[in-house]
Amino acid sequence: MFRLPRIPILQRYVLRDLLIVFFFLLSVVTVLLVFVGVFKEMSATGLRPLQALQILPFIVPSLLPFTIPATLLLTVCVVYGRMAADREVIAAKAAGINVMTLLLPSFALGGVLSLCSLLLADRVIPWATHNIQATVSHAMEDIFLDMLRANGQVVDNNRGFSITVMGVEGRRLIHPTFRYQPKGSKPVVVLADEATLRFDLENRKAVLDMVNATVQMPGERRMRMSRESQAFPLPFDTKKPKSRHLSIRAIRQKLDALHAELEEARADRDAQAVMALTLGDFEQLKQTDLHMYDVLRQVHKKELASLRTEIHSRFALSTSCFFFCLLGAPFAMLQGRRQFLTTFFMCFLPILLVYYPVALLILNLAKSETIPPVTIWAVNLATLIAAAVVLRKVMRH
Repeated sequence: MFRLPRIPILQRYVLRDLLIVFFFLLSVVTVLLVFVGVFKEMSATGLRPLQALQILPFIVPSLLPFTIPATLLLTVCVVYGRMAADREVIAAKAAGINVMTLLLPSFALGGVLSLCSLLLADRVIPWATHNIQATVSHAMEDIFLDMLRANGQVVDNNRGFSITVMGVEGRRLIHPTFRYQPKGSKPVVVLADEATLRFDLENRKAVLDMVNATVQMPGERRMRMSRESQAFPLPFDTKKPKSRHLSIRAIRQKLDALHAELEEARADRDAQAVMALTLGDFEQLKQTDLHMYDVLRQVHKKELASLRTEIHSRFALSTSCFFFCLLGAPFAMLQGRRQFLTTFFMCFLPILLVYYPVALLILNLAKSETIPPVTIWAVNLATLIAAAVVLRKVMRH
């Protein structure tokens, strides 16, 4: 019968201290950042306190990939700094125990948390972002309906639309009149017996589903429809979903779709060019259609680079937990006589001032196709080299 290997007592002791300190610090840091995240959402979208509480369960997991690496670094500084200050490391060496025996629990914990960070960034953050958007959408609908209920109309001249209603019952608009006039075009007017309003944040549109609608098109044309859906811009500003809010599978699917679109445009260009050369129609080679591939490639260039960079950065930054343990644990042993906060800042400040700024610089350069996306691993490689130097000193002394 297969049995899992039993963890030695000393390593269980170290691992237990690491877990206790880690979960305590993670709880404190996460709670502090959650209030910042909720306040940011309330300021950006105008959410009410009750609606802000509804998105609270989704903000917590979306923050964990950012709080786990720093919290883990502080944890190893606390635990191994205390062990070194209490002469436990010296006692272990005197008993013939290799220093790596004491360090292995932190390395194992760093590896496990790296995998957890990757799963959170790839699975949980897209799920949390979708639910936050759904909650915000529902809240914006409530605010918009309250405005119609109080004033009987909403006018947005910047986006070129207005809605006037006779009344609002629940989520139903009674006898709404919808007018939409984008800049530089004639107005479209829709009258209906009743309608329901829904916000589509994913496509950044507001949709009116109307019953018994009369549509007055430009040129005095009228159409009568039993049911009609009319989309118009959202009455508030929204940002396009970022690549970091997508799963790796979704990113790869989007890359394949963009490549397929470019390949189809290239094939059309080549076919038209061959036809023009065969017929000797050299003027056709100057037509705009033959340059659509180049235009399309320039349009998608930035998005393709951003998606490729996101895949590499997601793996590289998630594994930073492991590399931080490789550096922080032995460094805390060397600085055992100092206060753990001093050790933490001595270790974290170079990471804060060098690791993350360099990683951000590499990300920006990779997204502009100045350097290949795989270069993001350079920051982890530099951390590994620094960890090897510190670990060598710990092993020798």
